[in-house]
Amino acid sequence: MRSRRAGAGPTIPVVAAVWAAFGVVAVEIVVTYSRIAPERLYSVSGTGLRAGLGRALVFLDFPVALAALPLIAIAAERQRRRPVALVTALAGIALCSVVFWPGVVDQYDLDARPVNALPAAGVALALLLTAAAGLLRDRIRIHLGAAGFALLLGLLALPWLGAELGFHLDGVPGLGSVFLTGKVVGVRAAVHLGHHHGMDGVLLTLTALLLVPLVRRMDVPALRALVGVYLGLEIAYGLANTAQDAWLEQVAKRGWTTHVIPSVLHPALTLAWLGIAVAAAAFSLLILRPRPARAR
Repeated sequence: MRSRRAGAGPTIPVVAAVWAAFGVVAVEIVVTYSRIAPERLYSVSGTGLRAGLGRALVFLDFPVALAALPLIAIAAERQRRRPVALVTALAGIALCSVVFWPGVVDQYDLDARPVNALPAAGVALALLLTAAAGLLRDRIRIHLGAAGFALLLGLLALPWLGAELGFHLDGVPGLGSVFLTGKVVGVRAAVHLGHHHGMDGVLLTLTALLLVPLVRRMDVPALRALVGVYLGLEIAYGLANTAQDAWLEQVAKRGWTTHVIPSVLHPALTLAWLGIAVAAAAFSLLILRPRPARAR
């Protein structure tokens, strides 16, 4: 009789969970940006359902298109003997990669533009590919340590989750005294209503962590290495943006310090990005480390 490994948790359909999470956030964005005045949000100008759909379209560009790229690679590797799947994968990668072009997503102007439809179309292809490859049914056992880390990130993201749903945590028992959210600091609330790049960081980090077991199962060594390095960078980048946004809102805006972590949304020759590169290399080595041989 086989015993469960120490620290092993439940099995979940990780790819289905990833898509479900992005879908829930997209719906939240549509609802919140449709009903709340743009002055209480950030870098948007429209109102009504059109504004909500537009902001959700930008969300599909960043961060969803970034997270979709390794999903496309995993699905394509599984269907590598099907030419149609490979062509679709190349198209999806090309469309999602449009998000890397400067100005496609501008943090100071988050109103939707026609170009934003291109990465979103890549995301749609990624969803179709993962479904066709059977990835939505794949169940992966989650390590309890990883589950605990995900829970910590979830707790840190509570102010952003509330803001995404259109409210602050000030009046929520037990949370209003822990998190600074609705107090006006400068010209707007400490945590503006709507979507935050800190939440993007959380989503990217958790998505990459969930995909690690699938990457380790890939059969093509070069592709496994490429996707593993990408996931290492995705984790480092996600954590950096999470830390930057949380520090600004929960530490600096309380007046505890005048020091703020510089923005790391875009690659730059800075110490912060050097730290991301070093962390990404370390995470990649952990992801791609050789699997220990099973004892008989």
